[in-house]
Amino acid sequence: MGRSRRTLPEELLLLALDPATGTTAQPQSLDLGLAGAQLVELALAGRIAPDGDRIAVVVPRPTGDPTLDCALELLRRRGAPVRAVHWIGGPRLGLRQTYLSHLERCGMVHAVAGQMCGVLPTTRYQATDTEISREIRARLDSAIRTGVPPDPRTAALAALAHAVGLGKHLYPGNEGRSSRSRLRDLIRHDPMGGLVAHAVMDVQNGAAAQPRRSSAPAGRQAPGRGAPEPARGVPAQPRRGSMARAAVH
Repeated sequence: MGRSRRTLPEELLLLALDPATGTTAQPQSLDLGLAGAQLVELALAGRIAPDGDRIAVVVPRPTGDPTLDCALELLRRRGAPVRAVHWIGGPRLGLRQTYLSHLERCGMVHAVAGQMCGVLPTTRYQATDTEISREIRARLDSAIRTGVPPDPRTAALAALAHAVGLGKHLYPGNEGRSSRSRLRDLIRHDPMGGLVAHAVMDVQNGAAAQPRRSSAPAGRQAPGRGAPEPARGVPAQPRRGSMARAAVH
């Protein structure tokens, strides 16, 4: 995979980055979304494929992207297809900082040092080219407003944005309610994006222990597809070396 296009994890993170504050929206669920975005990107590259609610490696050849290739190698070492919900809810969180550092090295964001409460050191991130973020947002807006089925990449990005709760960040207030609803509906346009988006929501709802069925019995809803259940058993977020960093990203 060359670097001619941005990867889905990069686009999801840029969508979540608030240009006014230099922080990311939905920081806790964003790590889960980035793990899901890696799976979709690997699927788009032809390296993995869905097998029911599981993920199977079909071509173990590296993509050329170090972060994606690390995930691909971990999947390969599993030996057997792994449930998407177990992969996303696994111990490889902290991807937000990994990708922020990556975007900084690529020159797409720059770090701004500061202090919280005048004491604790903090780091905020500002996009160096706001046109990139506007282009990503414009793709979502077009899919929402025109009703034309989006390409798989945009559909997956919309599904992940909904899954991590970015809808209220991108389309706030009562005036954004219909846009948030249409953002959610875009989940059906990409099977892989839908699979990982539902897995992200299942992890947040504490449903990772239950296998997802392809269809629900009459009168009952499949786990994770209806109204959100109370969050139970959600994997604890690992502590970073700096509490201040975790507070501002």
